Amino acid sequence: MTVQLGEIAPDFEADTTEGRIRFHDYIEGSWAMMVSHPKDFTPVCTTELGSMAVKKPEFDKRGVKMIGISVDSVDDHLRWKQDIKDVSGSEVSYPMIGDKDLTVAKLYGMIHPNASGNASTRTAADNATVRNVYIIGPDKRIKMTMTYPMSTGRNFDEILRVIDSLQLTATKSVATPANWKQGEDAIILGSVSDDAAKEKFPQGWKVVKPYLRVVKLS
Repeated sequence: MTVQLGEIAPDFEADTTEGRIRFHDYIEGSWAMMVSHPKDFTPVCTTELGSMAVKKPEFDKRGVKMIGISVDSVDDHLRWKQDIKDVSGSEVSYPMIGDKDLTVAKLYGMIHPNASGNASTRTAADNATVRNVYIIGPDKRIKMTMTYPMSTGRNFDEILRVIDSLQLTATKSVATPANWKQGEDAIILGSVSDDAAKEKFPQGWKVVKPYLRVVKLS
């Protein structure tokens, strides 16, 4: 089964381009983003990993550790890194997990549990479902999942927007509306009474509907 929002991210040990890791130790105390790929040396994934490399400073500013995973060996990843740099102009400076026996893909429910064979004998089409993004909180719980088709590159600006929302709503009694961006007005949670809201938001708020109270946070 696929992992669900709010669950503890399954732990695992794996070899990466930065050495062997235990995933929970890697996350320890931080936000994390894991991005999965069905095969090395594939065109869309090459642009995605390059985009991650370019935008790494933005993830660093938010305290988010990045990690990639692809259904191929670490040796393949190390060779792929040069292509990614050639395409994006940026060095891949985050770990890339080798998952040549599909262990992590199966653990997270990204691929059919009966899938078999070594990565070297499988095509990208065989691994087509391994196109996930997971955002994981410092509590090691899954905060967001996205699954993309192979033909559509991921939008890392959108992923950063979601992280901004997650980090805001983790510390404030608010949610964020459609198309929200950092610095814009938020929504006071329905579970917060008006009396409690007066304590939390002394600056006041706008009542759009009795259940929709908009507050400016900055």
